[in-house]
Amino acid sequence: MQAAKKNFWNFGGLFFFYFFVWATVLTFLPIWLEEQAGLTAKESGFVFSAMSLVALCYQPFFGVISDKLVYKKHLFSSVVFMAMLMGPFFSFVFIPLLNINIYVGALLGSVYLSYVFFGGVGVVESYIERASRANHFEYGRARLFGSIAGATATFIGGIIFVINPGSIFWLASGSAVVLGLLLYTARINQDHLTTIQHEHAEPLTKETILSIFKIKNFWMLGIFIIGTACIYDVFDQQFPNYYKHFFDTPEEGTSVFSKLVSLQTALEAVVMIFMPVLINKIGAKNGLILFGILTFVRIFGSAVAVGPISLSFVRLIAAVEMPLLLISIFKYITGVFDLRLSATIYLLAFNFAKQLSIMVFSSVAGSLYTEIGYQQTYYILSAVVLVVTILSVFTLKNDKSSQLPAQHIKLKKRTV
Repeated sequence: MQAAKKNFWNFGGLFFFYFFVWATVLTFLPIWLEEQAGLTAKESGFVFSAMSLVALCYQPFFGVISDKLVYKKHLFSSVVFMAMLMGPFFSFVFIPLLNINIYVGALLGSVYLSYVFFGGVGVVESYIERASRANHFEYGRARLFGSIAGATATFIGGIIFVINPGSIFWLASGSAVVLGLLLYTARINQDHLTTIQHEHAEPLTKETILSIFKIKNFWMLGIFIIGTACIYDVFDQQFPNYYKHFFDTPEEGTSVFSKLVSLQTALEAVVMIFMPVLINKIGAKNGLILFGILTFVRIFGSAVAVGPISLSFVRLIAAVEMPLLLISIFKYITGVFDLRLSATIYLLAFNFAKQLSIMVFSSVAGSLYTEIGYQQTYYILSAVVLVVTILSVFTLKNDKSSQLPAQHIKLKKRTV
């Protein structure tokens, strides 16, 4: 019992320090690109599109490698090592690259950033989700440490960024060192390794992996992710720049926004504690649909908000959105698809589909922000989310009662 508790805190610590790095860097990256690198909204959109493009190249390989490695830490360790280089990269590499050529700099910088974040996050989450099943703790309970990290990082990062913008990246490097130490000490419960090894006893073949693409529900899930989770990320990318327009000075807006995000992520951590219970009750599909509805409300609400107070209240909806998505997507995948392919499906149907669409939508949204303004763009984004969510009510299979394809049933029986 004591070992199980130790494992929970260890894996919770992995989430905390990985997402501390994530929140420290990505929360302030749009502002840093505008204020420190001197990029326009359209150029910043290109940077995020380039990150998504590079992430696309990582996703299929990361998914297959993660499923083959099962509990070996090699891929996870490589993500941690790259995160340790965050400070040197931003201090000595990224701005010189952008100064030489915005497009070359964005592409080469994206090779690095996508490995740590948009590619690496799937490696981290799928590894810990698999470990949670082996060590018998609820994934969502460990994931709440990521929300706590987000609240902590945005609060501290907001203070540090105003004083010295470059310091936040060195803070991320230091956090990655602690992350590496925790990964080194992380252990899988030995009492259950035999069972887990039996689940993965049959090696993954090329035919087994490719069979994913024959499952209709895999494509329907991908479409849902593109029309909701992708738009969620595209909306959030340059939202800090929209938010600070409601204040007298950019510095005041940045400071208030960092505190708002800290509050949001603190609430997110509280919601994460109870979210697994809710999803177990209503079903993972309904959880995904509810996420889509809340995403529509938040984007549309941001468009009609008349001041910083109403805009801040709308922003706090994200405290429920992210727990809904994270818990629902893993429970949906493990409840409907072959467990041996959980990482591959997660990185393809979730991360790959999302990054592919972000690659397109980030540039489109960046251009729309410049040409028609944030408010009108938000109306368009919210309409896309609403349409896709309504369609997914009918196209996504119910995780509690769906009949799986014959090939899928055969794969599931092999893991028993």
